[in-house]
Amino acid sequence: QVQLVESGGGFVQAGGSLRLSCVASGITFNSYTMGWYRQAPGKQRELVASIISDGRTNYGDSVKGRFTISRDNAKNTVYLQMNSLKVEDTAVYYCNAGRVWSNYWGQGTQVTCSS
Repeated sequence: QVQLVESGGGFVQAGGSLRLSCVASGITFNSYTMGWYRQAPGKQRELVASIISDGRTNYGDSVKGRFTISRDNAKNTVYLQMNSLKVEDTAVYYCNAGRVWSNYWGQGTQVTCSS
């Protein structure tokens, strides 16, 4: 059974930082591209950042220079360091594991940034 379990969400003031973690089980972790997506109320789910097994990364335009994605293949864990948070970063953040023919989602963790 595949599980992606996110943690680290919460409330933060604008300009603050949070670190999200996602622990994966039931998959061969280092064969998956891992990603963080977010969905704000009334908006479509969007890519925040992704990282492939060799460490190469990709970021959404709105978070470049503020967020950093990383992974620890030995711990089956992907992280999202979020700095300089803005009110518009408020959303439910979802962990994703994807490869050809396979795609899995976590349950999501709420991040709320207030001014």
